[in-house]
Amino acid sequence: MAIERVKEYFRQYQMEDKIQELSLSSATVELAAEALKCEGKRIAKTLSFLVDGQAILIVMAGDAKIDNHKYKTLFGTKAKMLSPDEVEGMIGHAIGGVCPFGINEGIAVYLDESLKRFKTVFPACGSSNSAIELTISELEQYSGYEAWVDICKGWYEEEA
Repeated sequence: MAIERVKEYFRQYQMEDKIQELSLSSATVELAAEALKCEGKRIAKTLSFLVDGQAILIVMAGDAKIDNHKYKTLFGTKAKMLSPDEVEGMIGHAIGGVCPFGINEGIAVYLDESLKRFKTVFPACGSSNSAIELTISELEQYSGYEAWVDICKGWYEEEA
């Protein structure tokens, strides 16, 4: 079970007790916001893409959407999300629980600028009813990210 893999990952940092297992589904931004009683934009959604045959993850704010032009400029290819059948095998987590923690080896993680306007955000933890509240510096530390990127649209700069 992927949530157990994430708990094991966080155990090395003594952070596993911060993982919230929810009684409600958190599989979408809207459901997660309702279950966590927070604004949807503070949900750190993680999307999986294929770049040159390699899976990558992009973590972005719940109100952000991929800007295809910015994506192509950065990665040199059109944004192509992994199919639902590919996600679990390539990433290590099923859709609804994809996160940058406890993932398969060799997957680059990118954090989108849309997250920087928040003190804390809520990424999933490997299941469709889990989350963890992290500061932006904690997200940087625990996600093993490659770089901050600016490839989203639809979000606004206001402070949260």
